[in-house]
Amino acid sequence: MPEWLQHLLDPVKLTALIAASGLPLIGMIVFAETGLLVGFFLPGDSLLFLAGSLCALNPVKVADPPLLNFTPVFVVLVLAAILGNTLNYWLGRWSGTAVWNRPDGRVFKRRYLDQAHGFYQKYGGLSLVLTRFIPIARTFTPFIAGVSRMSFTAYTLWNVVGAVIWVASLLFAGYKLGQVPFVKQHIEIIILGIIAISFLPVVIGVGLAWLRGAKSAAEPAS
Repeated sequence: MPEWLQHLLDPVKLTALIAASGLPLIGMIVFAETGLLVGFFLPGDSLLFLAGSLCALNPVKVADPPLLNFTPVFVVLVLAAILGNTLNYWLGRWSGTAVWNRPDGRVFKRRYLDQAHGFYQKYGGLSLVLTRFIPIARTFTPFIAGVSRMSFTAYTLWNVVGAVIWVASLLFAGYKLGQVPFVKQHIEIIILGIIAISFLPVVIGVGLAWLRGAKSAAEPAS
């Protein structure tokens, strides 16, 4: 794993990066995860929670004021999430067919698009809100909406609602829990727990798909 990616996925190293780079770094990560297909592996949920906790504490120098200020963090991250999804939508409209027909690579997998497409077909515009909380799906669902030529007006409405709910809920949860002594002392464990919980729907989905495939393979041909 590249060293820069280890820094992003390690709560301690990520906190040190935020302490050094501040709000611009967080905004760029959220924009990349929501706006660029290659950013699906970035730690969106855990990053928002960590940002919220850093609005309540300063783990680098405990006696100092919190590393971040809640209001500007909220505004910047909502804007980054909205703009990222908007770019992703237009990427889907402009180049959807080419990407859809692209073979699997070391990072990009066709199943990511298939899973996002199934979710979009089932829930429509609401999927843009629901998948905000599901890693990988939140990166590919806006792209699928663009490929499907969803009305940009309707898309923008769902995009804004999803961005506000996603950022507000995780940022506020991190902020409130960051004031709890146990969380202050075990922030790394809490972040790892958030990562595990956020990937749970993906793991369940893959497991169910595997079981369906195994069942179909076991059924005798008629």
